[in-house]
Amino acid sequence: MNSGVFEFEKKLSWDIKSNDLENVAKHFKKTFKDEFSIATTGKKDAPKIIIELTSGDKQTDAYQMTVSSKQVLITSSSTNGIYYGLQSLYQMIHTAVNADRTIACCKIDDQPRYPWRGIMLDESRHFYGKEKVMEMIDMMAMHKINIFHWHLTDDPGWRIEIKQYPLLAKVGGKGCESNPDAPAAFYTQKEIKEIVAYAKERFIEIIPEIDMPGHARAANQAYPEFCGGGSESHPDFTFNPGKEGTYQYLTNILREVAELFPSKYIHLGGDEVHFGNKQWATDPDVKKLQKREGLKDLKEVEYYFLNRMADSIQSLDKKVFGWDEIAYAGLDNSISSVMWWRHDKVKQLKDLLKMEYPLILCPRIPLYFDFDQHESHTYGRRWGGFADLPKVYAFPSEEFLSDLTNKDQIKGIQANIWTERIKDNKRLDYMTYPRLSAMAEAAWTIDQTKDYDSFLKRLKNMYTIFEERGIYYFNTFDPSSTPEPEGHKK
Repeated sequence: MNSGVFEFEKKLSWDIKSNDLENVAKHFKKTFKDEFSIATTGKKDAPKIIIELTSGDKQTDAYQMTVSSKQVLITSSSTNGIYYGLQSLYQMIHTAVNADRTIACCKIDDQPRYPWRGIMLDESRHFYGKEKVMEMIDMMAMHKINIFHWHLTDDPGWRIEIKQYPLLAKVGGKGCESNPDAPAAFYTQKEIKEIVAYAKERFIEIIPEIDMPGHARAANQAYPEFCGGGSESHPDFTFNPGKEGTYQYLTNILREVAELFPSKYIHLGGDEVHFGNKQWATDPDVKKLQKREGLKDLKEVEYYFLNRMADSIQSLDKKVFGWDEIAYAGLDNSISSVMWWRHDKVKQLKDLLKMEYPLILCPRIPLYFDFDQHESHTYGRRWGGFADLPKVYAFPSEEFLSDLTNKDQIKGIQANIWTERIKDNKRLDYMTYPRLSAMAEAAWTIDQTKDYDSFLKRLKNMYTIFEERGIYYFNTFDPSSTPEPEGHKK
């Protein structure tokens, strides 16, 4: 055996130094099954993978890996750190399987740039189902992405079973962006629990989003008594903030959501309310609310609603997440976090940092994966430019961050997959991969050590993983080899 490499055979043995790591080892035996089998015990001198917990921070994602000619040692003070070390080992071994079945001896001391490394999937506009979501969770885990933000309700469809209000799913779940007559599609609570457990095994936290007070048309079709009206282009768009029953209704919904998702966060949306709040101005219940609470305009009505629902979320022992429109609602920054998505509103980003809100960066350019990623593409969005691979990889650059204060309030970055134009699984894959790979490395690697050329070399190995798993991706090296799938256009 060459002293400069670790040469792995068809049989390797585990050496597990803690009972806490048994589940991690069990999971990775499945992950490695195509490359080789791993026995719990092996020959005394056989190549060995050792995983060991050390003292220290139990919440860290950091790990250390030492590869020698006889063994691979992965240590961390947390089980999730061990997990991420094994993910790195998987990619190294996968590369070696396609080469000479050796890994160069090395020492790695690795930790992420950000604790929050997220992907958001919108399933209101198009529904993809449990198997596809679990596949995405697997790919997130491989890339050390640890947050799955699940956009489950919006205008086109309500995608989560609420037992107290069954019509939300049965009526509100009908239709999608490309077919308003599609039969109801939604996740049962049993399926939600399965997916949450699946993600937890892979150290991924799922954060549900129940959008309010706008983007509520699907819910209002099911229970119109809580509708606050809309506008000509966005009918039945809002919940009614003037009816006391609305708050109880939504709190009851959130109570069931809170029981399904162990995350400490619930995302309440809070975006684009002005698209469809025109009827609030003449609604008698809203006018009574304004008089009673001294609310001078509809923006103050919106903020009143957000604070009421934030109180409900806090009463459920959860914290609030919202889009950047909630910036000036006066929510308590100790229990509220914000996602900055409007890349053209940098002043608002600076204001949020000054107000000391925990902040996630997910600007449209470059982190909206429904945007076109190549000049030849025609079905994606283009609001001010492409969201191509180099831009995703480079964000957030030191140049971008240099003009910001309170940068410690930035907890991470997230890519958002809005699905108005992503009508099926093939196009979902195409718009997600390989940009997911670039975002993952951007979230993990500090700007000073990023190397785009090195990333591209390693990306070729990732393409073989995509192909083995039946994932249709955009080939950045040869775009003509992976034609753009048709998308939905209004």
